[in-house]
Parts: sequence; C-alpha cells; structure tokens
Amino acid sequence: MDFKFEAVVLPVSDVDTSKAFYERAGFNVDVDHQPNENFRVVQLTPPGSACSVIIGKGLTTATPGSGQGLHLVVTDIEAARGELAGRGVDVSDFFHFGPGGQEDGLDPDRQDYGSFVAFNDPDGNSWLVQERRSS
Repeated sequence: MDFKFEAVVLPVSDVDTSKAFYERAGFNVDVDHQPNENFRVVQLTPPGSACSVIIGKGLTTATPGSGQGLHLVVTDIEAARGELAGRGVDVSDFFHFGPGGQEDGLDPDRQDYGSFVAFNDPDGNSWLVQERRSS
C-alpha cells in the first residue's frame, strides 16, 4: 500500500497576496475554488514536484506564517537561486552547515543536501531550497 504525501496546508492571512507570491515564485496553480465567501482553496505545485501546497480561507486555525522549514530540493542551487531572484523572490545568499553550525557560502565539497538558500512567503512561512546534485 502506497501512502503518497501530496499536499500540505499553509496558513496565510491574505489568499490573493499569497497566491500571487507563489505564482511569481514559479508554482503552478492547480485549483482555485471558492464555493462561498467563507471557504476558498487554492492548490499550488512547485515545478517538478509531486507535493503541493494548499492555501485558502476556512481551511485551518493555524497562525499565518507558522509553516516553517518547508524544503524544496533542486539539482542546481545556483540556477535555482538565480531563477527565484529573477522572479522577484527575496532569497537568501547561499549557506551550508559546518562544524560550528550555519556558515556562509556553498558547501565546500558540494555534497548532496549540503548547500541551501532560504526564502519566506508574505506571512513568514519559511522555505529552504536544498541541493541534491545526484539523481
């Protein structure tokens, strides 16, 4: 029996602002459904991902911005950062983790899962982009 993880709900304060942000970041809008004024569901999927994020109204009681440490995995962190920045996303500089904790720059050995950049959505839900060069 497969148990496929396909979506995660992100708490946001303004659906339209968040939808525009994720579209600008390159996420595809799969669904935007609002059957009444108290309920709206917007499903967005990052390019190449099997897992989506869902934002909306009437979906969760979680505090907007409380989604933390969401991970996107890419094969080329430099290209990914360039694409996000080029789309107007405020993305961090490269960083990695060394013996003393978080350090500036790419992982010196460019090990899989070693190099990161980070960004936040308008509410502060936080994303890490992590490099895995091998497939």
